[in-house]
Amino acid sequence: MGIISWIVLGLIAGLIAKALMPGKDPGGCIITILLGIGGAFVGGWVGKTLFHVQLGTFFDLRTWGLAILGALIILVAYRMVLHRSRD
Repeated sequence: MGIISWIVLGLIAGLIAKALMPGKDPGGCIITILLGIGGAFVGGWVGKTLFHVQLGTFFDLRTWGLAILGALIILVAYRMVLHRSRD
């Protein structure tokens, strides 16, 4: 996939992850894109390491599922770090 595809996938995966885990999160569109792009990388790594699944093309359901899973993992970690820094 090209860089534009990663950005679009990251934006949408980040938005879906935030919709699945609602709550107050600082950061706007840029943080959501970075969260989603990072999630795509984390999801790809998790899929490859644990499930022996590779990321497919942009329209492949596995790609989207792994990207959203990775974005959820990063969102949980992001909230834990933010919660710890507020205490």
